[in-house]
Amino acid sequence: QVQLVESGGGLVQPGGSLTLSCAASGSSFQFNTMGWYRQVPGKARELVASISRGGNTYYRDSVKGRFTISRDDARNTVHLQMNSLKPEDTARYYCNSLPPIQSSWGQGTQVTVSS
Repeated sequence: QVQLVESGGGLVQPGGSLTLSCAASGSSFQFNTMGWYRQVPGKARELVASISRGGNTYYRDSVKGRFTISRDDARNTVHLQMNSLKPEDTARYYCNSLPPIQSSWGQGTQVTVSS
């Protein structure tokens, strides 16, 4: 089973940048496609970006050109570089496999974009 701990969130002004990190424990990490998800209260969790073991990436349309996902299998980490942040990016961000392992959801990290 993979355990996941997210970090790097915070309060940032519109147009600013943040880098989120996800530390994973569990030997299966390197075999999984990993994703960053986000959720706002009252709405379903949505996939923001994913990266396969081979480095193939996916981004939802609203973040294309602004966010970059990367992984370091040697360190069992996944990162999300977020640039040109917008108020609508405000959410709690989580990492997990794609498809997600329900028992592996971490606490997430809050990102708030506001002036």
